[in-house]
Amino acid sequence: MPPTTASIEVDRSAAEVFAYATDPSHFSEWQKGVVAGRMDSVGPLQIGDRCITTRRIGLADRPATSELVRFDPPHQWGVRGVDGPIRAIVDVTVEPRSDTSAQLTITVDFEGHGIGRLLVPLLVRREARREMPVNVTTLKQRLEGST
Repeated sequence: MPPTTASIEVDRSAAEVFAYATDPSHFSEWQKGVVAGRMDSVGPLQIGDRCITTRRIGLADRPATSELVRFDPPHQWGVRGVDGPIRAIVDVTVEPRSDTSAQLTITVDFEGHGIGRLLVPLLVRREARREMPVNVTTLKQRLEGST
């Protein structure tokens, strides 16, 4: 199964869309299942920095660590999971359409390790295909100030 890609036009500048979509402290506002997010570094972001995202899975909160592998604000941001049985591969691209509009594209895939090798093809990719359109729509609504 190929990676999941979701794209949406947002009536905000590319810089605003990029800043919001790539700030882990906002992930819980627009991503289903995320309860917290943060960068594990202080100061300006750089390649190699770690992102900690905590998701509610079943009845437990499970943190996952990703490494920043692409960082070109306000255009590209990418992380790769480094721990756990299910490791996300996420690429965010923001393309300006005008001074006040931008196209946001998020591509997500997963690598399975251990039990994750079974879960990724059976459940995880399918769930991502259902969630991603809802997630980007929620992000758009948050940035544009609508409910």
